[in-house]
Amino acid sequence: MQASYPLPSAPSVQCVTRVQLNISCKNLKDKDVLSKSDPMAVVMIFKDGNWSEVGRTEKLDNTLNPQFSKAVLVDYFFEELQKLKFFIYDIDSPTGNLKTADFLGELECTLGQLVSPGTYTKPLLFKGKSGQAGTITVVAEEVTGGNDEVLFQFRAEKLDKKDFLGKSDPYLELARSKEDGTFVVVHRTEVVKNNLNPRWKAFQIPVQQICNGDYDRTIRISCFDWDSDGSHDFIGAFTTNLREMCSFQPPKEVQWPCMNEKKQKKKRGYKNSGVIFLSKCEVVKVSSFLDFIQGGCQLNFTVGIDFTASNGDPTNSTSLHFMNPYAPNEYMQALMAVGEIIQDYDSDKLFPSFGFGARIPPSYQVSHQFPLNFNPGNPYCAGLPGLVQAYQTCIQSVQLYGPTNISPIISHVAHFAQQAAQTPTATNYFILLILTDGVITDMDQTKQAVVAASALPMSIIIVGVGGADFAMMEELDSDDALLMAGGRSAQRDIVQFVPFRNFKHSSPAALAKEVLAEVPKQLTDYFKARNIQPQQRPT
Repeated sequence: MQASYPLPSAPSVQCVTRVQLNISCKNLKDKDVLSKSDPMAVVMIFKDGNWSEVGRTEKLDNTLNPQFSKAVLVDYFFEELQKLKFFIYDIDSPTGNLKTADFLGELECTLGQLVSPGTYTKPLLFKGKSGQAGTITVVAEEVTGGNDEVLFQFRAEKLDKKDFLGKSDPYLELARSKEDGTFVVVHRTEVVKNNLNPRWKAFQIPVQQICNGDYDRTIRISCFDWDSDGSHDFIGAFTTNLREMCSFQPPKEVQWPCMNEKKQKKKRGYKNSGVIFLSKCEVVKVSSFLDFIQGGCQLNFTVGIDFTASNGDPTNSTSLHFMNPYAPNEYMQALMAVGEIIQDYDSDKLFPSFGFGARIPPSYQVSHQFPLNFNPGNPYCAGLPGLVQAYQTCIQSVQLYGPTNISPIISHVAHFAQQAAQTPTATNYFILLILTDGVITDMDQTKQAVVAASALPMSIIIVGVGGADFAMMEELDSDDALLMAGGRSAQRDIVQFVPFRNFKHSSPAALAKEVLAEVPKQLTDYFKARNIQPQQRPT
């Protein structure tokens, strides 16, 4: 058996999800006297405090029911609130000048609303009024192929011997060409020890990463002999592209001579420094976050809020729960920043919401899981306004107490995620937002609850409010190693912890972007591990 061990991995390349917006309208206003309007759609996005154009359709002549063929492309980020405006104009000039065009109507919405399942049709607004300007329909579709991965397996024969007392310790390095002709490394294989005829382990890499989605882009594959001091010896290299690599059908292999130009110039009769064989090359369809969302997967959003005494007396202006009439407190800021994005992915917009660590009426017994609306049979709040209202009412009714136990709420949501996990379909994924100010009291039980929940369709977001020591929270957010509890390891990392103080002087959008950034991958990793495919998109 050949010995092998890993090299440091190549830097990853971020893959951007692109969405195309297909636009049509019905019953537009007629602005032309002798014919009908000549409509065109212009799409704007709100970014960095300003509206800027991202694209426009073609102009269609003489129609009040246009179906534009030119789609508008937008980069999609789940963790951001992306506001869009659609403007419809009657174009009078051949150049498409908007200054001379007649305004027909507009629509403002979020990209999150557009990518949710179903067709998005709304009335156009004209001078602030609805119902007189016709309707607009926007269909959002992910640009296909952006998430595909390719499975490779390489081997080699008769590589050059580079080690004095042994053979060679070869590994491969894959690099894609950039627009300026230089190359960037995108993957390294493991090292195979003391072997001139190695077979490297199969590996999978995103198509976007290896060639930016361009199957004809040049890829350079280099072979090196590993040395412990870091001075790895170059054996040889060759160039190819993904189209060539995918052109053979197993069990056939495609092969290239591994060439060392310096050796070729010096040595008469030089043929090669070995031969590299590609034994396996298979493009694998990888379902994206949007594939699941557009297939009808609902993000079920639940909130848990800390009402322990360490927050301070709510009637005192120094309290984290103080209701300042001029500015929302940190709890409300975090709640609104995250909820504003999540609400677009939950069709009924009914959010279960709980508090913990307070004495609650009427008996004022301590509870570590009570509905914010004090209705155990119906703990749901209607949308983001309902959440905010329930929180504001609750803080006036409870007595802050303690301790800070969060495992009951995690286990409560996990119970519903467990029910969803019984059906082998991608219909529900649960997101629990916990807002807390202090050190967790039931850390052992919390770790056990998180480890159990890691096997379920569920993510946990924790926002630390105030200036407490949140070292225990960092332990739950196990980015470096999977969380362990009771001798069991979590199946995956499902916790994202962010201290609010890091964003105290930033916009709420920056906080939301940070806390939600890992959710799409956590969702796709869960369904991928169970070989659950997205449902067909509803028509």
